[in-house]
Amino acid sequence: MTETIEIQGIEPVILLGPHDRYLKQLKKEFPDIIINSRGSEITIAGTADEVRLLGKVLSEMMLLATRDGEISENDFKTIVNLAISPVSKEKAEGIPLDDDVIVASRDYVVRAKTNGQRRMVAEAKTNDIVFAIGPAGTGKTYTAVAVAVAAWKAKTVKRIVLARPAVEAGESLGFLPGDLAQKIDPYLRPLYDALQDMLTSEKLKMLTERRIIEIVPLAYMRGRTLNNAFIILDEAQNASTKQMKMCLTRLGINSRAIITGDVTQIDLPKEVESGLENSRTILKNIKGISFVDLDKSDVVRHKLVRDIVNAYEIHESR
Repeated sequence: MTETIEIQGIEPVILLGPHDRYLKQLKKEFPDIIINSRGSEITIAGTADEVRLLGKVLSEMMLLATRDGEISENDFKTIVNLAISPVSKEKAEGIPLDDDVIVASRDYVVRAKTNGQRRMVAEAKTNDIVFAIGPAGTGKTYTAVAVAVAAWKAKTVKRIVLARPAVEAGESLGFLPGDLAQKIDPYLRPLYDALQDMLTSEKLKMLTERRIIEIVPLAYMRGRTLNNAFIILDEAQNASTKQMKMCLTRLGINSRAIITGDVTQIDLPKEVESGLENSRTILKNIKGISFVDLDKSDVVRHKLVRDIVNAYEIHESR
């Protein structure tokens, strides 16, 4: 099988590394594939599975190069390892390659990448409710969704329910086009995005149609009791104290929950107290509830996000 990949808009030195360092490393990692680079095209030839894997690696590299304007050595190694490990013998047999693996399939592996994410995973194993609190870009939502998918795959829960408050951050829902469902969809989109990385489109569609996976506005949780479920409340800083209580008391038999949020990004009216902000004071002495604090060292987005978080912290402390 032969495939030609266009790299227009990206400097070859960024994608392939100085002196083709990344290209040479790819040839070592994929010795059975013929890789040729010429101008804005990369041609790869080999077995269908190998070509598919290398194509995925190159696609991820191009996305990173376009987004960040560079590919670090560490990023390159991470991309290659994530692509190669799912098809190894150990992974095929369902044995994790390392303790950082949260959930894996033949096409995707999600690992805890920072100490904060590792604490989230560890606390979720020993506590039924975990609060993960930290700034933007620390992977709170993504890690929480991965833990929930892993629990469902392990059959320790039968369903996953993901909720978000539909709070207007300076914008009015009334002026958005479409019906209520279409207006609310943008608030829930980050949860869909995370799930689509971990499940095939067909699988996700089937699970949502069967209501094995539900993604709902927080208000839709009222009055329910959720047994054998993994509940995620995302953007919980925008839940009021009453809403937080309502959500936490939805837990039924054999259910677990992860609550994520950033107390520096509260969009509630000034007179409404954030349920996330006061949750530690109210719940800190209850056994089975854990609080994990993430900080700027856990930021895994664009390299500038950490600097932005730091700058705002300095500004707000004055």
